[in-house]
Amino acid sequence: MTAPVAVTGLGLLTPAGTGERAMWDCLCRARSTALLDPALTDMPVDFSCRVPAFGLGSVQKIAWRTNRFIQMAVVAARMAVVDAHLTPGRWDRRRVGVVMGVGAASMEHWPDEVEKLLRGRLRAVSPLSLPRSIPNMASGEIAMDLDVAGPNLVVSTACASGASALGVAKDLLAADRCDVVLAGGAESPRASALVALCFARMSVLSRRRHDPPGASRPFDADRDGFVLGEGAAVLVLEKAEHARSRRAAVRAWLSGYGASADAYHPTTPDPEGKGAIAAVGAALDDAGLRPDDIDHVNAHGSSTLFNDLYEARALNRAFAHPPPVTANKGALGHGVGAAGAIEAACSVLALQHQLIPPVANFARLDPRIDLDVVAGTPRAHRMEAVVSDSFGFGGQNAVLVFTRA
Repeated sequence: MTAPVAVTGLGLLTPAGTGERAMWDCLCRARSTALLDPALTDMPVDFSCRVPAFGLGSVQKIAWRTNRFIQMAVVAARMAVVDAHLTPGRWDRRRVGVVMGVGAASMEHWPDEVEKLLRGRLRAVSPLSLPRSIPNMASGEIAMDLDVAGPNLVVSTACASGASALGVAKDLLAADRCDVVLAGGAESPRASALVALCFARMSVLSRRRHDPPGASRPFDADRDGFVLGEGAAVLVLEKAEHARSRRAAVRAWLSGYGASADAYHPTTPDPEGKGAIAAVGAALDDAGLRPDDIDHVNAHGSSTLFNDLYEARALNRAFAHPPPVTANKGALGHGVGAAGAIEAACSVLALQHQLIPPVANFARLDPRIDLDVVAGTPRAHRMEAVVSDSFGFGGQNAVLVFTRA
């Protein structure tokens, strides 16, 4: 068991819009953000959930050398710092860390560069191709933008990356490496037609081209795959004594973190959910809680046939009677490396509002799944502790426990 850390700030860019209010309203209305995507024209799946009206004005100085996921990470970090009432320049920059989750290298510009290579135009290949694409630049650019010099890294555990980053940040604070860590995730898989095509070729995307808004359907009997999303979420995490010393408002406590590996298959989760169950158990142990202390689960809920089924099995084994469940990907799509961090922010907001948003597009529970899925309208529910779970290719699992401030 390690000490809980304070969540004092949130910065969010999601397909619902900019900021927490846009996202929370979207989730509570169970409104899907999936639309036809001009960037994916002629792809087998030509729709996605994308961040609307994200201009480059606020990141103009770095836009020339960065890809979209980095730009969104920087904006979300700035928002989180403002929300936490922290002032860059007035903190001990050596004691402020950055940990971001990014699922994969960005390939936005790679087709153009590869074409230059194949045509023998070697000197035309941009020297920016690597630094604007590699995952660690999300954290690196945040540090440069906010002038922080503490531990700086990116965690890459596929679709669990954002949640893993928050867990690693919690460990850094527990080890007294930092007083403050800006932690979360950022990704834009739909910005690259090549990445979108790869997901389509893996047959994990919904093919509901006639009805993009109805495509992402976590735990629904008619689900057929996920919808690519994008976004960034950054949470300001602080040691309790640091938050108290500056009289910061604590939104919630990150009380537990558990991680595990299925060691089963490159892309398919363990059907018995052994790794997921182990991660839930480790997170509860870290928080000093029992399964019946958990009042709500924010599920990974990817909307794929097997993943939702196996996740439901794991929850039924980890909890004798699973508490009410929601899944944000029905509304926001799958942000890959950003997803776990976005869902962690949703868990914080659920605790603050004492309200569970419904699952978008949920009409009929898969008869093989035994869960209390919140549907239709938001459910008022007394909550002291919430679990947010994330699972990724490679069998990597990350589970977070948030408790009410």
